[in-house]
Amino acid sequence: MRNHEITKGQGLLDHKGNIAEPGWSKKQLQQYRRADIKAPKLRIKEWDYYLVVGDDFAVAFTISDDGYVGLQSVSLLNFAEGWEHTETILDAFPMGKLHLPEDSSKGDIVYDNGRLKLQYLLGEHTRHIICEYKNFYQEKDFTCDILLQQPDMDTMVIATPWPKKAHFYYNQKINCMRASGWAKYDGKLYEFAPERNFGTLDWGRGVWTYDNTWFWGSGNCDLDGHSFGFNIGYGFGDTSAASENILFYDGVAHKIDDVTFHIPEDDYLKPWKFSSSDGRFEMDFEPVLDRCAKLDYKLIVSDQHQVFGKMSGMAILDDGTAIKIQDVLCFAEKVHNRY
Repeated sequence: MRNHEITKGQGLLDHKGNIAEPGWSKKQLQQYRRADIKAPKLRIKEWDYYLVVGDDFAVAFTISDDGYVGLQSVSLLNFAEGWEHTETILDAFPMGKLHLPEDSSKGDIVYDNGRLKLQYLLGEHTRHIICEYKNFYQEKDFTCDILLQQPDMDTMVIATPWPKKAHFYYNQKINCMRASGWAKYDGKLYEFAPERNFGTLDWGRGVWTYDNTWFWGSGNCDLDGHSFGFNIGYGFGDTSAASENILFYDGVAHKIDDVTFHIPEDDYLKPWKFSSSDGRFEMDFEPVLDRCAKLDYKLIVSDQHQVFGKMSGMAILDDGTAIKIQDVLCFAEKVHNRY
């Protein structure tokens, strides 16, 4: 059944390490337990990724444990000036040593290697991001103190299997968290205004196959005091039970069917289009910045294009209400990884 919704609490994996019930849910009803995984520790991938978008800038943070390597990164994107910088620290063979929580709603995460101190702190209906990055870029430091508001609201949770046994992806996307606070770099203060700026969490746990390409897009905005957000994506695993395509309006989820990314073949910075099989997500996208990265170490290959731009078009809620957005700053990406 397409877009099968999980509605009861249960363990995520069966005794063979496979997804017990593939599908999607509005909250983390399926319990991820690292001890239930039947694959080698080198193959387990766990991460918490935050993106916070301001008026003409954005910041992103990753704490991850990918088994044989950990990638801890911070990004600053300045759309007004047309530049971005991502600084990454690699940790060899973390294999669970970071103790990333098995539930997104429990446990703080603190990473500190002397140069980078990055903290994700959970409060009552809040997520607090504090970062100090020495010599972040051009021998200048980066700091931030950002508070995200997370009231009781729906999220997008999806349990995706692969045909290969003991391989799975358990993912939660939390949209529409109003952002306040600041980031500072090179003497410039970047401030977030909660009436119009938002943060998103991408929380992932799983065992992936070696070679995958995925498409992902996400955005949030305020429409006359109402929060609106979307999460769209596809490309890996067996998504026959459910897609991750979803709309959020005032904290309520509205599930939609397949969305297709129409990306220009010759230039990621040319205009894109998005269309949906059910006609409920029809958008034009004007890119402004391509955060691209390409690595080729033979066994480990990554070709990433996270494109930021302005989305305009129409989305349809479950009751038929049409939501029109214009020039919403967001991102859409295509990523190919072999690792």
